[in-house]
Amino acid sequence: MKGIILAGGSGTRLYPITMGVSKQLLPIYDKPMIYYPLSVLMMAKIRDILIITTPEDQASFKRLLGDGSRFGVNLQYAVQEKPNGLAEAFLIGEDFIAQDAVCLVLGDNIFHGPGLEKRLLKAKSIAEDEANPRAVVFGYEVSDPQRYGVAEIAPVRSDGMLYSVVNLVEKPVVPMSNVAVTGLYFYPNYVIEVAKNITPSDRGELEITEVNKRFNEMTANDGGTMLDLIMLDRGFAWLDTGTFESLHEAAGYVETIEKRQGIQIACLEEIAWKNRWIGYKKLEEIVEKLGKNSYRDYIHNKLVK
Repeated sequence: MKGIILAGGSGTRLYPITMGVSKQLLPIYDKPMIYYPLSVLMMAKIRDILIITTPEDQASFKRLLGDGSRFGVNLQYAVQEKPNGLAEAFLIGEDFIAQDAVCLVLGDNIFHGPGLEKRLLKAKSIAEDEANPRAVVFGYEVSDPQRYGVAEIAPVRSDGMLYSVVNLVEKPVVPMSNVAVTGLYFYPNYVIEVAKNITPSDRGELEITEVNKRFNEMTANDGGTMLDLIMLDRGFAWLDTGTFESLHEAAGYVETIEKRQGIQIACLEEIAWKNRWIGYKKLEEIVEKLGKNSYRDYIHNKLVK
């Protein structure tokens, strides 16, 4: 499976901050925002990753992340000239995706909670299933569903994790549920053809909700639809960091968890080490270059010392 992080957009809701820097490079407590979606792909054991940026910001991402080798991943970069919609990521990344399944995560989304890796690997296995591949989205209950794409879901399937989707509506005036569809999507390779065959919305964008609707209209080999939903239920945090308030809330959340529990959220070096993608020698090299700070101390004390 390939991974794509969509880190484009103009970030106008965060002006004047984002007039000089990409939103996805802003700090969320002690790490750049891009670390958080990248950590999600790494927890899903995805190593080949495409980062889609604006033309102006790509050099900054390359300076921060390089080719990904220090995290045990292979990073490539592409440009989205204009914010033409989330589904354009599959057209930009068509050659990169090739014949593989793909996971798309939005560059300003943060996910954290117990059992997250289990859910990610479940979604990955469904999208990669040769006999019965399906798309998987992640749902999260919110108090203001009219701000999001909303899913109406059917009763839980046998394993207690998967739901089937009855209906999808983008930013409904009268929401039919409070289950928002998050910025994390797993698709079989067919998503490229689906993205090619949708038309821009009234706002001129290729909408990801339209892609998901197409999958929900298709019949899978087991007779169900080709779209499943995995709930991120009580105990999970999903943070969309697109406003001043949500930036502040996300930073506070990460700070609280890290200080109370003595852990690091989205420590890419730790995930790479746990995945056995890098060893102690690489960690020692990383620590030497990190200067004097709490992030360096965490890696040194927990993984190297």
